[in-house]
Amino acid sequence: MKVLIVDDHVIVREGVGRLLAELDGIEYIEAEGLQEGLALFRKSKPDVVVLDINLREGSGLELLRRFMIEDPAAKVVVFSMYSDVVYATSARRAGALGYVSKSATSDQLVTAIRRAARGEPYVDSAIAGEIAVAAFSTAELIADSQLTNRELEILRMLADGRSMLDIGNALGIAYKTVANTCTRIKAKVGVDRTADLIRFALENRRNHIVG
Repeated sequence: MKVLIVDDHVIVREGVGRLLAELDGIEYIEAEGLQEGLALFRKSKPDVVVLDINLREGSGLELLRRFMIEDPAAKVVVFSMYSDVVYATSARRAGALGYVSKSATSDQLVTAIRRAARGEPYVDSAIAGEIAVAAFSTAELIADSQLTNRELEILRMLADGRSMLDIGNALGIAYKTVANTCTRIKAKVGVDRTADLIRFALENRRNHIVG
């Protein structure tokens, strides 16, 4: 297995490199920034990329998106100082298979790399717990809000990226009826703007609560 490490901190690259060097069947190469990382990705075609979010030249998430454009099957593990659900979710949206905080154990990083190589997702235990709590809390919110079947249907369609006009046409109802229904949904789930409602729908589809 070939692993590309992209991190602008030498000590991190050396640490991850030493860890991988102790494992059978793994070789690694290093890059310190966006341009070098993209160039080595193209040249070496690694099995897995270990990528930091913060790079001196810009966002690691932007580089992740470039990887996914170059190769939609790219397998990337984000290795970040941020042990936060928001960052983990953003990385997943951008195409990462794994997310490991730099406060995690070396075993967790190795597990993430090996699972990514098999095309399996992995999030380190602390973040996974937070994601589970967030999903559970949202599930409770939807249950408590007592959305009707029609309201849930419209919420699912919003999560699919469909406009209110498109939803109305698909359901055979007027645009105004869809808009009024969305207003009721916003009041029930506690958001003010349509953009926030769409974000809410997307998040809950990812958590398998909506759709």
